[in-house]
Amino acid sequence: MTFGEKVINARLALNLSQQELADKVGVTMRTIYNYEHNGTYPKRPVLDSLAQALNVTAAYLMDEEETDTQKGLDHERFLSKSRKDFGYKGAKDAQKMIDQAAVLFAGEELDEDSKDLVFQALSEVFFDSKAKAQEKFTPKRRKSRKV
Repeated sequence: MTFGEKVINARLALNLSQQELADKVGVTMRTIYNYEHNGTYPKRPVLDSLAQALNVTAAYLMDEEETDTQKGLDHERFLSKSRKDFGYKGAKDAQKMIDQAAVLFAGEELDEDSKDLVFQALSEVFFDSKAKAQEKFTPKRRKSRKV
């Protein structure tokens, strides 16, 4: 199923008009029409908003072979939180950690529960480390402005 077909199906499943979806995403109705019918794709921030509005993941929308609407949800939430808390570089570091963790298990199959536990542990370590580094390396004059 194409990106456009997935957008249409997800929108209709939520009983949303193109205008209602456009309002939720923060784009024009014409933009939604172009996604659905003209083969155009959104940039990453809009893709994330679109996926959230449709209650699916960006990974699902972008992979024509994918049928699981929630594929990659934990990763997307992790990257979104990383971007929100630590900016572009934090999200880049988070993606790098995900990629490196995948290499650890290359060739070995873990059941989904084990994968979830490993990812949860890595996420906790990542956020804890980032928060400690931010506290340690943020200049004192900037810390006082945040309060």
